[in-house]
Amino acid sequence: MQRIKRSDYLDWLVRHKDKQIIKVVSGVRRCGKSTLFAIYHDYLLENGMDDRQIIMLNFEDVEYEELSNYRLLYDYVKQLLLPDRMNYIFLDEIQHVEQFEKAVDSLFLKENCDVYITGSNAYFMSGELATQLSGRYVELKMLPLSFKEFCSGLDEQKQSLTKNEKFNLYIELSSFPYVLRYGYDQKEAREYLRDIYNTVLLKDVVARLRVSDVNMLENVTKFLLHNIGNRVSATKIAATLKSQGKSIDQKTVDRYIRGLTDSLMLYEAGRYNIKGKQFLTQQNKYYAADVAIRNTLVRGKDSDVGHILENIVYLELLRRGYEVYVGQLDDGGEVDFVAIGTDGVAYYQVSATTLEEETLKRELAPFRKIADNYPKYLLTLDEAFGTADYDGIQKRNVLDWLLGEVKEQR
Repeated sequence: MQRIKRSDYLDWLVRHKDKQIIKVVSGVRRCGKSTLFAIYHDYLLENGMDDRQIIMLNFEDVEYEELSNYRLLYDYVKQLLLPDRMNYIFLDEIQHVEQFEKAVDSLFLKENCDVYITGSNAYFMSGELATQLSGRYVELKMLPLSFKEFCSGLDEQKQSLTKNEKFNLYIELSSFPYVLRYGYDQKEAREYLRDIYNTVLLKDVVARLRVSDVNMLENVTKFLLHNIGNRVSATKIAATLKSQGKSIDQKTVDRYIRGLTDSLMLYEAGRYNIKGKQFLTQQNKYYAADVAIRNTLVRGKDSDVGHILENIVYLELLRRGYEVYVGQLDDGGEVDFVAIGTDGVAYYQVSATTLEEETLKRELAPFRKIADNYPKYLLTLDEAFGTADYDGIQKRNVLDWLLGEVKEQR
């Protein structure tokens, strides 16, 4: 199968090439970090680099298990360095190396070393590495395939599908790149997704947090996945589980939530008071890194369509480089998303359809309560009347928006 070119991510690596700064790529397991390095490896060769200048180590490969000590790793890489050339060093899943930050730091100090590292969890950048290398690294937060990337990876036969059919396939199969290798077999895709889930849960949450009650962790995980797009809190989760006869305290729930978001299987969207421009700390929302893995693990219902769409829009805004929050109005109402970026602020409402007048009024109402003039977008699956302008509020088809066919105003 031909690799899907992750152009935005590749461009990021190319922009930082040869700069005296450590390049960190983080993302949930199997989202394509190793493949991105392979694509970049090919780019380097195509642009005049000698293969001897490129050192690639993947620490999930047993071949490099003996290098799990930082000193052994440093000595191994050092003997491969070309003294008179730039050396491109790729350390994949570096969190498996004990005190890896010491080896990374030492390699970084060499003028002829361009260092790239990946990790499958957020916490590997929150400890010693972040402290020791403060100001000396940049981070690329990688996600599984966007809808646009997914469409580009479909085979010739599937390219003839309509946008809606491709979108249904995206939701059913998964945004994890490797799923496309299964020839669109949903049963095999679900087995693969369960394998990802089990690996993330056991390696990135259970092992790290030393969880003794794995069943309770799974209960919390499935509660969050079932409630994507809803306000939740550790207190609410603990109370709900207790009502089902599953005893757990608020602190344990909060600890599990932190572990799940650190594993990058779940993302937390904080709330933002639009009028007061204040960040709120309670009743946040959570979204899955992949809606198909969510749908594999929890039983959906018809009303899920809006939340699934909301989940996908949230991830796409992250891909486009925005800080994304849930907008809080003073009267208790909400705007689905406030996207804050270097090019300004924009507001988004997401709905499966607004063809019914009452639904349209409900979705437009929060926008009308916002006094500023930042762009406001209503994204729906509507094809008939999919584009409209309601006193400056822009209604657009969400699939066109996901494919980059909608020009936004900032």
